[in-house]
Amino acid sequence: MSIKAVVFDFGGVLIDWSPQYLYRQLIPDDAERAWFLSNVCTMDWVVRQDGGQPIAEGTAELIAKFPEHEALIRAFYERWHEMVAGVLDDGVATVEKLEDANVPLFGLTNWSDETFPYAWEHYPVLRRFKDIVVSGRVKMVKPDPAIFAEMLRRIRAHLPDVEAHELVFIDDNIANARAATELGWHGVHHTNAAQTEAKLRQLGLPV
Repeated sequence: MSIKAVVFDFGGVLIDWSPQYLYRQLIPDDAERAWFLSNVCTMDWVVRQDGGQPIAEGTAELIAKFPEHEALIRAFYERWHEMVAGVLDDGVATVEKLEDANVPLFGLTNWSDETFPYAWEHYPVLRRFKDIVVSGRVKMVKPDPAIFAEMLRRIRAHLPDVEAHELVFIDDNIANARAATELGWHGVHHTNAAQTEAKLRQLGLPV
């Protein structure tokens, strides 16, 4: 078996992002905070911005639906950077091991085009990738097969003859990892760096 490239998701694998980091400050009560993030600023709503909907538009739509929560809704993107705690050092270490072994690295992330520049500026690990597909820029989101097709197209600009079975995709969202597997990639569901590296070694990668 010969793996030609490894593709990383970012949030939860390399970048420590969670709405909890901000909303613990804004909604101290655990039950109230859980309700808000499950019913108002939901991940389904976030994914719409990740898919290219302008933040101003998405925010306005949600305020119209939940006017009593306007301040908390506006805080989501106005204070978005407070949801990012930094890099996940063990994930970055995996990147470094692969880079040291000259394994081509790529990124495939569900991320708003409006907030991604902050991450690019503040987290240099993202500059180690030969190319990155940002969902908000291509107006597609994982696990849509179309965004994997776009990633494969970008990879082939560097590795013209690469096939899906020669690619590994690492994501902390099991649905996204499964989608890659269904498309013939080696989808790795990331739960921690040690387990991910063990799976990469099984695939013959030097980590």
